[in-house]
Amino acid sequence: MTTSRDTSSDITLLSAAAAVDAIERGELSAGELFEAYRAAAAGDELNAYLWVADEAPAPAGQDAPLRGVPLAVKDLFCTEGVPSQAGSKILEGYRPPYTATVVAKLAAAGAPLLGKTNQDEFAMGSSNENSAFGPVLNPWDRARVPGGSSGGSAAAVAAGSAPWALGTDTGGSIRQPAALCGIVGLKPTYGTVSRYGMIAFASSLDQAGPLTRDVTDAALLLKQMVGHDNRDSTSIGFPGEIELPRSGSLKGIRLGVPEELSGAGVGIEGGVLDAFNATLKLAESLGATVETCHLPHAPHALSAYYVLAPAEASSNLARYDGVRYGRRVENGGLVGMYTKTRSEGFGREVKRRIMLGTYSLSSGYYDAYYGRAQRVRTKIADDFRTAFAEFDFVVTPTAPSVAFELGAKTSDPMSMYVNDYCTVPMSLAGIPAISIPNGLSDGLPTGFQLCGPAFSENRMLEAAYALEQATGFEATGARIHA
Repeated sequence: MTTSRDTSSDITLLSAAAAVDAIERGELSAGELFEAYRAAAAGDELNAYLWVADEAPAPAGQDAPLRGVPLAVKDLFCTEGVPSQAGSKILEGYRPPYTATVVAKLAAAGAPLLGKTNQDEFAMGSSNENSAFGPVLNPWDRARVPGGSSGGSAAAVAAGSAPWALGTDTGGSIRQPAALCGIVGLKPTYGTVSRYGMIAFASSLDQAGPLTRDVTDAALLLKQMVGHDNRDSTSIGFPGEIELPRSGSLKGIRLGVPEELSGAGVGIEGGVLDAFNATLKLAESLGATVETCHLPHAPHALSAYYVLAPAEASSNLARYDGVRYGRRVENGGLVGMYTKTRSEGFGREVKRRIMLGTYSLSSGYYDAYYGRAQRVRTKIADDFRTAFAEFDFVVTPTAPSVAFELGAKTSDPMSMYVNDYCTVPMSLAGIPAISIPNGLSDGLPTGFQLCGPAFSENRMLEAAYALEQATGFEATGARIHA
């Protein structure tokens, strides 16, 4: 199968870092690059975009470190004057009067807004089939899902209609679609990237992060994203600076492989597990020590997550009532208006999680559900601290399967939730994690996840870079299908 573009002259084949260098050297103009990507985004056939810029922005300043390389942004981020709908009918057409801190920071650093990407409604989903604006298609196989909830961002980067993109990760919503689309996805340490202007799902878990073609691009974008923000009460900033990875060695690195997330009987597909084990052998050839470790409470992470996240969603989504902004459906009185607005505005999965969360917070059930889930969360964080006393990183498959067919799991919420089995523990612990592509299973990409202690992003990026260089996986391979 041939590509849909002339690869001999296509400037969109450049990595973001290479494009930055080319613009800096005067070999490429930022305007030319923006127009090339704008055309690709406007011609998107994957339903990855919900809005695309209609003209190039003013040129980035001479000192702007990202030199005008454009950015696709998940619909969950507020962008002034631009539709910011969280993939939901209840916010359809909403244009905020302000821009999220991280989007504003990246624009100031020279990454102008290219478009807003499709997503699962309010970031609730693992397949991007919960969007009120239709599912996103996986560029490797259009009959399959791209993963979620940042599926639009992942598909756009994989298909070459964006050089890089912003996503959000609450329980795996950056890492899982990155794995299913064959790109890099990074969830930073909780609190290092501002949540101001990011439409909330679960406030103690939500974190913004990059989706990119390679590890260097992830580091380059993350470098401009981190930092303290007084407008975000959970913001803690990042000690020092994010550095671009350089080393191709894992000499002396200790990798822990938790049986609870990668062993027999935990539901990992055979092809995914084969790719994971092959990557472990590759890591050993690069100088790493690979040994079994244990996260004894990790099997309970999914259950705890689906108490805690819906509980926070129940509180956060109470603001969508038809009074102040967003959809409003009149129905003869205040209570009727509330009921009709929320009934028509929210999709099935969002309603399910609101009800779950409201129930777990209700009188008589708070301690039995929410309180117990919080105690499990503490135990999971303790397990990671114990593991990191012995190992530099804990590694797992990112997702238990490759991309599954559209509609295959929509009638069974539990089978859908299991897609986050390997990513939820890190979110509950608030630690950084990255997914890199590590091969194919039945022609579809698989992901390898590394996680480390809080604020270990630089070391984690170095390790991921070393593996990336050794695997030689072409992250833009999806273009042959897109």
